[in-house]
Amino acid sequence: MHGRAAHVRGLVLAAGAGRRMGGPKALVRRHPDEPTLVERAVSLLHAGGCSGITVVVGAAAEEVTAIVTALGRDVDVVTCPDWDEGMGASLRAGLTALTRSTHEGEGCVDAVLVTLVDLPDLTPEVVARVLDAPGHVDNAHSPHPDPDEHAVELHRTSGPTIPELRATLRRAAYQSVPGHPALIGRDHWEQVIASATGDHGARHYFRTTPHELIECGDLATGRDTDTREELDASR
Repeated sequence: MHGRAAHVRGLVLAAGAGRRMGGPKALVRRHPDEPTLVERAVSLLHAGGCSGITVVVGAAAEEVTAIVTALGRDVDVVTCPDWDEGMGASLRAGLTALTRSTHEGEGCVDAVLVTLVDLPDLTPEVVARVLDAPGHVDNAHSPHPDPDEHAVELHRTSGPTIPELRATLRRAAYQSVPGHPALIGRDHWEQVIASATGDHGARHYFRTTPHELIECGDLATGRDTDTREELDASR
């Protein structure tokens, strides 16, 4: 279990129908004896240091909500009515709900760590590194054909102040390729909500705004899974 990051809430985007998977990914189990992907996502965000978790649901909302609320920890659910639009709608719903709310024991949420429900090899160590990261990977020299051109080098030697946390914009990278999770400070939420459309989430905002990239390729691949075959291959 990693140290707790005060005022940072995990945000799991778990609203999709998973048509290529054969059903909502949130409800999928890699093996009958394993937890669902949504339970796994909540557990690893807790273990990685998030102060609490908000899960955005859409397809099979009642069933996913029942699973999440049964976890018995600081977990809540936001329903996204237009979930079929794509990831952007889920991200908007989650950030909008957190803008209006506080949570017991932490008061105002000053940053969110956003992740997807379909990252089977994501680990608490990746979460902790993105939450605590003192270093940076300069994506200006990335071999990736579509690098985050506005990634900048920032160094931090101690825990952030509240203003610093609210100004944070950071995401994981895998072999220099940007991915999830992404840490988004509260100062950015309004603009992320305004720009998140379709299935792109915060991608446009990251491409146009200075941010940190945190290399995590030694810990995971960062690949999402769309089919049962891809999920089985990730074991």
